[in-house]
Amino acid sequence: MEDRYLATIVAEIAHASLDAPDTLYLGGGTPSGIDPPAIHRLLGGLKVSWKEATVEAAPGTLTAERIRAWRENGIDRVSLGVQSFVRGELARTGRKHDASTVQSDVALLRAHSIHNISIDLIAGLPGQNSESWRVSLEALAALEVPHASVYMLEVDDDSRLGSEILLGGKRYGAFDVPTDDQIAAFYETAVDFLAHRGLRRYEISNFAHPGSESLHNLKYWHREPYLGFGSDAHSFDGVTRWQNVETALEYVERAEKGEAVRVDSTRPDPMEEKFFVGLRLTEGVQPNDADWLRFGTAFEHHIATGMIESTDGRLRLTNRGIMVSNEIFQEFLAA
Repeated sequence: MEDRYLATIVAEIAHASLDAPDTLYLGGGTPSGIDPPAIHRLLGGLKVSWKEATVEAAPGTLTAERIRAWRENGIDRVSLGVQSFVRGELARTGRKHDASTVQSDVALLRAHSIHNISIDLIAGLPGQNSESWRVSLEALAALEVPHASVYMLEVDDDSRLGSEILLGGKRYGAFDVPTDDQIAAFYETAVDFLAHRGLRRYEISNFAHPGSESLHNLKYWHREPYLGFGSDAHSFDGVTRWQNVETALEYVERAEKGEAVRVDSTRPDPMEEKFFVGLRLTEGVQPNDADWLRFGTAFEHHIATGMIESTDGRLRLTNRGIMVSNEIFQEFLAA
């Protein structure tokens, strides 16, 4: 199945109209587990000088051979899905790494001249408390990486933990998940902690030293075009958004039958998306006259309640607004 899936992605890329791409992102699942011959097959045909090329990696899956293959294909940035540096919290999520694994991975990457490293943490894991959260933050800081992402735990039925929480069960530590208020406090602690170490928040969940922001991910928030390949991949050409079939099996079978792998496309309202995605950024959004005409009432309401601030003609979420950002974003979609 891996061979068929890889062949399908390679063919999809070959048939695409790639208009001078300058960033690459290998994500979803554990792409760091792809062996070097497959990496060469996947990327070898792309004769591109990337401004930034990222691979997501699960701690403990890195080897010198794999990193050399990444470098040979232009990959110069690695995003490590650490989640936590606390062994007990990791065990509950099914992760097998620990803090020493992450330290070794970072050292191995630097030994192979990859210094653009990002580390992900999750606020709200089962059993997490203010003390253990501080342990993870301190461990992250000790590694002196230029980028970090902090995600607040979201409950949905696509994960075993989320389903168990929604059902009121106790498996997977569902009974021991911190409250919403605790998760919010963890996040706010992280914002202050990282800022004091030079990692400024440039997007709700993302922090970086100046100049180390993710160039690829910024395209999403600036509504720039991008192309996605593989199962459940999303794309945007500046006007239309589309999505491939969700499962790898259906993606491969459709392609092998000569059927389209694209299953859904929409033409979003650019005025709505301007604020739905743009307000995620610390830089905010600069509304024009048409925006004020359509959304002025919402702007004024959120400014008056302290959820949005207006500075030099730009609108930005305040710290309070960030904590209820999803509700604010929905208001623009419904306007």
